[in-house]
Formats: sequence, structure tokens, C-alpha cells
Amino acid sequence: MLEFENMYKEQGYKAVCGVDEAGRGPLAGPVYAAAVIFPEDLVIDGINDSKKLSEKKREELFDVIKEKAIAYSIASATVEEIEKINILQASLLAMKRAVESLSVPADFVMVDGNKLPDLSVPCEAIVKGDARSQSIAAASILAKVSRDRVMKEYAKKYPLYGFEKHKGYASEVHRNAIMEYGPCEIHRMSFLKNVLAEKAERDAEKNG
Repeated sequence: MLEFENMYKEQGYKAVCGVDEAGRGPLAGPVYAAAVIFPEDLVIDGINDSKKLSEKKREELFDVIKEKAIAYSIASATVEEIEKINILQASLLAMKRAVESLSVPADFVMVDGNKLPDLSVPCEAIVKGDARSQSIAAASILAKVSRDRVMKEYAKKYPLYGFEKHKGYASEVHRNAIMEYGPCEIHRMSFLKNVLAEKAERDAEKNG
């Protein structure tokens, strides 16, 4: 998974950084992003796209990545920002924040997907990059674990919704909780149109 890292290093770049986000799809909570720069030729066993790893494995790798990286950064964009500028732009904003917060500046940035954040250094979007680049995969793990931990904290504040189980994604349990209790402060209202329409229809039937 070092094909891209090696290619850019052969072009003369010294601090090649991988970037990915977590949490574009959920109905609630912030979106997270991470940026990771590894030493040259370092291989960490088990790193893969965070969605393909168990929660236990992600947690184990989280500490290994932080320990082995030359530099890493984790950033987010709030629910308010998601609602104001849309989820794509909020994801790109979180990525930009992660890259710009690195303790060692990146001189080349590889981003998972097909869109690029607004950065002042050269960068390339790599489709399915989290399965093709160790640095991007590592960033996906840092972003996913960080976001999951935050959603578990939100679960304590908003216990009715089961955030500790589904992390804000549109599971049946989550949708049913919104139907019963309505949305809370960390719900992305622009994501809830269908659920709230269904809730209004159900409420009307009850009251009819």
C-alpha cells in the first residue's frame, strides 16, 4: 500500500500526507478528518480502509498510527457548519483543517475520493485511496475512531437515540427514535427531511 507514497517521493516530495474523512453519511454529529505523514518505507501490518476493520482493530491501530507517524492531525466540522455549507464542503473543510494543523508541514497531499480541499500545497484525489494507500487508510482510521468516540460521548448527553450503537447513521433504531422523540441538537436537519415527513404523517394518523 505504498505505491502512491513511493511514487510521489520519487518525484522529490519529502512529506507525503494521506487524508480521509469519516461521517459524511450519518443523520447526526460532526464530520471528522485526519491527516497522516509516515516515515519512508514504514509498513504497519493490518492497516486498511477503516470500514473493513472491526472496532477493536481500529482502536488498536489508532495508537500504533499515532506512535509511528512523523506527524498526524485530527480535525472536524460541526453540525452547524454542515448545515450552513453542506456536507461535502464541511468534509473538505475538516480535511483542510487537518492538513493545516500538522506539526510537520506536508509538501504533497493525497486525498481519498474525487474532490480536493482548498490547500496551498500540491495534492491529488485518489478514488478508493483508503484501500490503496497506507497513509490514507491510516487517516481513515484516525478519523473514524475519533468520531466514534465523540458519538459515544454524545450518547451520554442524548441517551434516547442510541448513538453509542449506530454513531448517528440511519439505522432502523435511530430512525425510530427520531420518529418517537423528534430530533435533538446534534441532528443534521437537512438530512432528516424524509424521516420528519414520515413522522408528520404518522403523527397525523394518530391524531386523525
